[in-house]
Amino acid sequence: MPHLTVPDAARRTAGGERLGFGVPGYAHPLLAPAEWAELVRPGTPLHWAVLNIADGPGTRPDPHCLEAAGRLRNARERALHGETPDDSVRACGGRLLGHLDLAFGARPFDELITDARAFADWYRVGGFYLARCPAERAGLAAVRRLTSTLYALLEERGSAGEGGRIVLGHGVQPYPGYAEAADQLVTFQGPWADYRWSQVAQWTADYPPGRFAHFVHGVPRTHLDEAMRIARWQGAGTIFFTDRDDRSGQTDPYAALPRYWDEIVSRIGPGISE
Repeated sequence: MPHLTVPDAARRTAGGERLGFGVPGYAHPLLAPAEWAELVRPGTPLHWAVLNIADGPGTRPDPHCLEAAGRLRNARERALHGETPDDSVRACGGRLLGHLDLAFGARPFDELITDARAFADWYRVGGFYLARCPAERAGLAAVRRLTSTLYALLEERGSAGEGGRIVLGHGVQPYPGYAEAADQLVTFQGPWADYRWSQVAQWTADYPPGRFAHFVHGVPRTHLDEAMRIARWQGAGTIFFTDRDDRSGQTDPYAALPRYWDEIVSRIGPGISE
């Protein structure tokens, strides 16, 4: 049984509220066509997916990524504005987020904004994923400056009106102040061996589960129920679990579909992110 330190009052998703997927970033659509197709399959409970061409937007628009981005954007439109009530349940409604690598605070502000504008102009992203985001108190002011500028950019491009989203990819429990700097925080990213015994910071109990995301690799099929139970008890509303790992030459375990994708989709159930 995982070691959980959350008091009963803070176990705010133990009642079975619906989880959804956050996809850290699949391989290029030419290399992972099945993965990108699954994002727009009706019934996929997708919250968001990250587009990462070359540790950012690349140097010019990529036609294959433009096509994938258009499909996801169209699926969201159908989900949110379907002509029949069932559309909001049957269709996926996830956002596409542009990948910005903060390099733990080492990337210059102007470079990040240039990348963000390229993502917004070329791919019409609905938000941004700030990879390798600092987690210490010392980095908070710079991250706040960046996210406030990114929110202004999304509003300028018209994305904020339909729910522009910024996700901080810490991968660990950050200083509490980061929770006020963005829509969502990735507070765990790592192997199942660590996740099943993980602890959650007490301050996270002050926020709803939609504020946190967990990415876990190496999760055996036989432990899916346990993994989802941990996510709910620790207050995560967005997850990506995979049986793939970072061994055997697999440098990015999140770049492909887990082998039990259909099973985990059916366990979570259909839905969209408003």
